[in-house]
Amino acid sequence: MATMEQSQMDAFTTALNAAREYRTIAGEQLRKRLEASAIDTEQRAAHGFAWVATSVAALEALHDWLKAGSESNALDLQVAQLGFAETIAQLIGGLPMGQNELFRPMDLELGDAVRGLAQGCSDVLYGDHARTRAEVTQALADGLWPSESFHDSDLDTIRDQFRRFTEAEILPNAHRWHLANDLIPDETVGAMAELGTFGVCIPEEYGGLGLGKLVMCLVTEELSRGWIGAGSLGTRSEIAGELIVLGGTAEQKEYWLPKIASGEILPTAVFTEPDVGSDLGSLATRARQEAGGDWVIDGAKTWITHASRSDLMTLLARTLPDQRGYAGLSMLLVPKPRGTEASPFPAEGMAGSEIEVLGYRGMREYALSFDGMRAPADALLGGEEGQGFKQLMRTFEGARIQTAARAVGVARRALELGLDYALNRKQFNKAIVHFPRVSDKIAMSLVDMVLARELTYSAARAKDSGKRCDIEAGMAKLLGARAAWSNADAALQVHGGNGYALEFEISRVLCDARILNIFEGAAEIQAQVIARGLVSGRN
Repeated sequence: MATMEQSQMDAFTTALNAAREYRTIAGEQLRKRLEASAIDTEQRAAHGFAWVATSVAALEALHDWLKAGSESNALDLQVAQLGFAETIAQLIGGLPMGQNELFRPMDLELGDAVRGLAQGCSDVLYGDHARTRAEVTQALADGLWPSESFHDSDLDTIRDQFRRFTEAEILPNAHRWHLANDLIPDETVGAMAELGTFGVCIPEEYGGLGLGKLVMCLVTEELSRGWIGAGSLGTRSEIAGELIVLGGTAEQKEYWLPKIASGEILPTAVFTEPDVGSDLGSLATRARQEAGGDWVIDGAKTWITHASRSDLMTLLARTLPDQRGYAGLSMLLVPKPRGTEASPFPAEGMAGSEIEVLGYRGMREYALSFDGMRAPADALLGGEEGQGFKQLMRTFEGARIQTAARAVGVARRALELGLDYALNRKQFNKAIVHFPRVSDKIAMSLVDMVLARELTYSAARAKDSGKRCDIEAGMAKLLGARAAWSNADAALQVHGGNGYALEFEISRVLCDARILNIFEGAAEIQAQVIARGLVSGRN
């Protein structure tokens, strides 16, 4: 490593250690608060600490990425410079938890700690960052991108394969599909199945690829770059596959997993109910088993993605009505006939109505009602009642990591669109990319995307190692969703009035980005999970 690069790496390491110490002090301050108050009462302080911890984890991931790089890519170092400078500055001055919510050091009485942080990070805080931002944007304009190699030929080949598929099959069609509110065509679904999209993590013995969450992330990221609908199509297969792999009987695994992996069966996740969001313990949909026979389902569900065209519902219902809260819930594998445009819900005892949405199209959202719908006697996942919530909880980590990967793909596409428009749009006799306020947006969009990407990969690696990683998964989703939204908003601003026109792709990307902060656990839920876990001593 050149002397200058080594000097900068040393500065990053020093800054990272200072940020870690700041995180430790913030955690201690929060623990003191919670000795006297409940975490719900101290939400601002608790969630602020979660954002502090997430920001430091992102710097750790960025540092690891830079150390692992074998390419001589000067852009990597510049991205790291801006990433460290901006993140440390936010820790010192105010971390955005929302559009109008900033966590300030004073919210946890961190005055002395923040002064120590500023002193320990002076080498990364100060510098000609305006010039660095301009150089980063110019590098992008010249066709250069930061390193993204996994330093593994197999993983890099998979990325290239899915990127080429996205370029050829998704990007040319996605905006037209979105505007028409079309389902992703069956032919495209079939092509995705041939690539192995729906069986990435399903064991090879059941027809899957038998790969890990890191591969799932890169597949999801590349497809979501084309359209979040394409990247999300595999999410339901991922959830259903993981539910059955971890909790299914031998017979359920042998029957369902090969069909899910091949794309023959398209599942849908049926969990959420009207007036019940994250409080799954309050679910009211009932399922009862007739003596030695079928299950009978009654109740209502909402925000069910891809419900009509799916063939299998992983349905969370209350089968033990005398057990309150989570203890009475069971997971059922409920087969259903695939719907059509003329008859979206042909199953007896089941009805549905479409929920029209701003974005996240391609699969469609539905409100469902069940009135005596029947499921076979062997539908109970694992053959044991009362385990549904525990079975579902075991999939949350993977689902949230995958959602973070979707966010990374959306964030990258927003950046690409903003860059392309800035290069081609001319005002006052020059391309607008040369105006600093435009250039800055593009440079920092790249930085935010890389931070989110590397934190997501870090969470995936933790999951693949077999460790509990609900905190890491929550952090990845929390940061990824923010990056997707801020990148989309910045890119639309670069487009000016044209960005508000439906004919421009960025209008779709903005709508798609907004959902990422809500589903698979809203940002506030992620922050609560992170804070509670870290305060309790989990790492």
